[in-house]
Amino acid sequence: MSQLSERPEKPVVGASLPHESAVLHVTGAALYTDDLVFRTKDVLHAHPVQVMKAHGRITAIRTAAALEVPGVVHVLTGADVPGVNDAGMKHDEPLFPDEVMFHGHAVAWVLGETLEAARLGAAAVEVDLEELPSVITLQDAIAAESFHGARPVMLSGDVEAGFADSAHVFTGTLQFSDQEHFYLETHCALAHIDEFGQVFVQSSSQHPSETQEIVAHVLGLHSHEVTVQCLRMGGGFGGKEMQPHGFAAVAALGARLTGRPVRLRLNRTQDLTMSGKRHGFHAAWKIGFDAQGRIQALDATLTSDGGWSLDLSEPVLARALCHIDNTYWIPNARIAGRIARTNKVSNTAFRGFGGPQGMLVIEDILGRCAPQLGLEPMELRERNFYQKDQCTPYGQPVTQPERISTVWQQVKENAAVADRGREIAAFNAAHPHTKRALAITGIKFGISFNLTAFNQGGALVLIYKDGSVLINHGGTEMGQGLHTKMMQVAATALGIPLHKVRLAPTRTDKVPNTSATAASSGADLNGGAVKNACEQLRERLVQVAATQLGVNARDVRICEGVARALGTERELTWDDLVRTAYFQRVQLSAAGYYRTEGLHWDATAFRGTPFKYFAHGAAATEVEVDGFTGAYRIRRVDIVHDVGDSLSPMIDIGQVEGGFVQGAGWLTLEDLRWNTDDGPQRGRLLTQAASTYKLPSFSEMPEEFNVTLLENASEEGAVYGSKAVGEPPLMLAFSVREALRQAAAAFGPGGTSVELASPATPEAVYWAIQSARRGAADADRGTSAEADSGIRTGTAALSGA
Repeated sequence: MSQLSERPEKPVVGASLPHESAVLHVTGAALYTDDLVFRTKDVLHAHPVQVMKAHGRITAIRTAAALEVPGVVHVLTGADVPGVNDAGMKHDEPLFPDEVMFHGHAVAWVLGETLEAARLGAAAVEVDLEELPSVITLQDAIAAESFHGARPVMLSGDVEAGFADSAHVFTGTLQFSDQEHFYLETHCALAHIDEFGQVFVQSSSQHPSETQEIVAHVLGLHSHEVTVQCLRMGGGFGGKEMQPHGFAAVAALGARLTGRPVRLRLNRTQDLTMSGKRHGFHAAWKIGFDAQGRIQALDATLTSDGGWSLDLSEPVLARALCHIDNTYWIPNARIAGRIARTNKVSNTAFRGFGGPQGMLVIEDILGRCAPQLGLEPMELRERNFYQKDQCTPYGQPVTQPERISTVWQQVKENAAVADRGREIAAFNAAHPHTKRALAITGIKFGISFNLTAFNQGGALVLIYKDGSVLINHGGTEMGQGLHTKMMQVAATALGIPLHKVRLAPTRTDKVPNTSATAASSGADLNGGAVKNACEQLRERLVQVAATQLGVNARDVRICEGVARALGTERELTWDDLVRTAYFQRVQLSAAGYYRTEGLHWDATAFRGTPFKYFAHGAAATEVEVDGFTGAYRIRRVDIVHDVGDSLSPMIDIGQVEGGFVQGAGWLTLEDLRWNTDDGPQRGRLLTQAASTYKLPSFSEMPEEFNVTLLENASEEGAVYGSKAVGEPPLMLAFSVREALRQAAAAFGPGGTSVELASPATPEAVYWAIQSARRGAADADRGTSAEADSGIRTGTAALSGA
């Protein structure tokens, strides 16, 4: 086992510990960015001037009336920007635009002594607009060929030959919804200027280094003149990877111009209408199977809804293409991708980062095709699992295919699938108006950033004379428990109790050039860097201890805060060791660094090894559906998930549970709607609050929820043998949607295949039930619409050839 993966005697990693800020969270004592306003003197408040049109060219902005409002100090416009008027890494997101690109686009910001003064000032700003045609829906964008960014194509094998060798060929389409992050803490920033004109920004940001970079280029400064700190976030889920930069830049610009601290915090409606979502997708596909139901070829085009600017749409699309295979070997594939440009908010990163969208396509295909092939969906999936020595369509070997079947078989056993299948069949036979179904789906999710350069992390570890330890690292805490894991890593690497370790807030002047806390790589990258820094310090201290104990350094072990010499009774406490090292003038600080090895990616050829490893899992979900309304409940969920050798099991189980529920929300509840008519409100987001946008709540939680972490699963080449956990569990929720599909189909004759919209709201489930019932009516009449023309429901079609 490598040094990175090996665990020492009595490690602190692996212990089930609560979140390091859990007590602060539940007592309300935890500080977030906006809490700092009340500790800051003479703060100005920023409020956006939003234009409520989907698209138009600005011909004039008049601010005089706003400046007459009592308490208004300044109105920020593009004329105030000393540097680059752009908040995007692609330079396609003007901070102060001259063209409105979506309904609610902010074109100016008002600074006021109070938030109410700023709001009234914003209402007084007059904007003249020349309205322009707008594209709102994905279908409209595809019809108008409104695209931007890269259009990658992933090729493997011989697709035409694969279809020629197929006994069954099906075609279809699928369109599925985007998703709102709905983090508890909305976007916010607090900026002030010191006596040297340097900028300090508190930001709720998953990527402080990039926030620093954007603020610097907007203000025309060097990065060393800007410091960004993130205390913690009240949720992020990817929505704070790119989107906070512009808001931080507005606050910093205001502080630079006025010399006073500036606070910017979006209210919930502003956050919903101004910030990006998960990308909705449209997929058109053709798939071929052999006579045994094994995939021979797949030809698909995935179109994502990028919104008005690129943001992270290109890497999101790339990851979607890289995950369309999920756990299944596709020997011949041609997958094309494109990004629709629409007049909506710029869609962005969201937990899974395109992976869920790609994986949903193949799971939907298999769920729809299984009845047509005369196979149980579970059996069809099993027949297509990756086997030894097989590669993904982009050329990366699947090195642990046995884990796909291991978690699958374990969840079948844990969930007693065979026995419950018989019980469900009996229940359905006895209940004509209520049906149950049990579905299993698995996941194979690649861990690492697709952009190889992002796979690096840094840390700064300080040991003080009293033996206490302070950690700084480049990752941010958004409730996911990263800081807890990093403290456990540091305590393990140094061989000391956890209470001696404290973690400092994430700051760009402590650890530079960090990557975003994203791609589920936070623990891998920052854990590797923290471990590296601690090992440097430990090596120095071992030399000191060896001298004090009179032994060779190779014979010294530090464990539980005591340095001991092998084969003797001699020992030295950690505090005494550190104090001795100080008086011997031994450096007690170290900068750590880690880079993920073995990665290669050619974005042009769409080939390579972009991922360090794959995370695996499987979920079995049982649902019950009401045939009159389409209402349903999740009766039971069983999950087996692969996190390697867990750094912190309690944290990881919480991540699995939370990810699953968030995925179930995306797939079954959360239905974003925009006004698509040609009236004055065209392009307006209609679901602007929790009253109209339904989030998962206690009532949607499974009645029985069992989560098991895969045992004996240490990952070679990862920090202390662990695996990432943040994103992969979200895709386990595919089992909910597939169970709903099977329950709806149970209202029809055996072998019924139904289309199910996503999100599968009760309304969508009801229409799927109606489709199944039509199949039953056709069977009663001795006809079969399926035999004549395939299945056609809604806007999608499944046809067999």
